[in-house]
Amino acid sequence: MSEAVIRVVGLGKSYTTAAGLFPALKAVDLRVDAGEFVAIMGPSGSGKSTFMNLLGCLDTPTHGDYFLVGRNVAQLDKDQLAVLRNRTIGFVFQGFNLLPRMTLEDNVALPLVYAGVDRDSRRARARQELGRVGLADYASSLPSRISGGQQQRVAIARALINSPPLILADEPTGNLDSQTSEEIMTLFAGLNRQGITIVLVTHENDIAAHAQRQVRFRDGRIVSDQPTPARESA
Repeated sequence: MSEAVIRVVGLGKSYTTAAGLFPALKAVDLRVDAGEFVAIMGPSGSGKSTFMNLLGCLDTPTHGDYFLVGRNVAQLDKDQLAVLRNRTIGFVFQGFNLLPRMTLEDNVALPLVYAGVDRDSRRARARQELGRVGLADYASSLPSRISGGQQQRVAIARALINSPPLILADEPTGNLDSQTSEEIMTLFAGLNRQGITIVLVTHENDIAAHAQRQVRFRDGRIVSDQPTPARESA
C-alpha cells in the first residue's frame, strides 16, 4: 500500500453560533495516498471548505485525528506544526493572493524569506519555478501587468517553491474563464504526473474531471468517494 500523505479518522469541527453549537464537519474518515489527485466537491455549506482548512492546519478539529505524512498534528506544538506545514503543503487559493508591489520573482520567493534562505538562492529557485509554470520571461513583472490566468500560475509557482509533496487548492479556477481554467487544470495534472499529491476543492464537474478521484460532501459528511468516471472506464 502507498504511503498516506493525509489520513483523517473521525474528524469533526463544530462552531458556536447564536443558535447554539453547529457541527460543520461530522466524523469524517479519509485517506489520500502519495501521488493521488483528489477533488473535494459539494454544495455551499457541505463542509468541504471547513475540511480543507483542517487539512491545511489553518484550523483545529473539535474531535478526531489528522495524520499529515504520518504525524498526528494534534501532538505538535505551534512551532513544530508551522515547520511541518511549510515543508509539506503548498497552498493555492481562488484569489491568487499576490503582493501587488512585488515582482513575480519576489512573490514566488516569499516563502523562502520566512525559511531563512539567502537572497541569491531565493532568486534562483523562484526563476526555476516560474519557468516550470511557463512564466520564465515574466520574473521582473508586477502582478497588475499579467492576466488572471498568469497570476494563478505565479501562485502555483509560489506553492511549489519549498518542493512540498502536497498541494491544497481551494477553488483555484473560481476567478478564471473556461479556457484559462482548462489550462490551469492541465498544469495541475502535469504536476501530479511528476509525483505531487493534489487535493482540490471545486463545485464544477468539468474541473473535478481532471482528478483521479472525487470525494463528495453533504451536510458535513462524505456521501461518496469514487474514481473519476472517465478514468474508471479507461
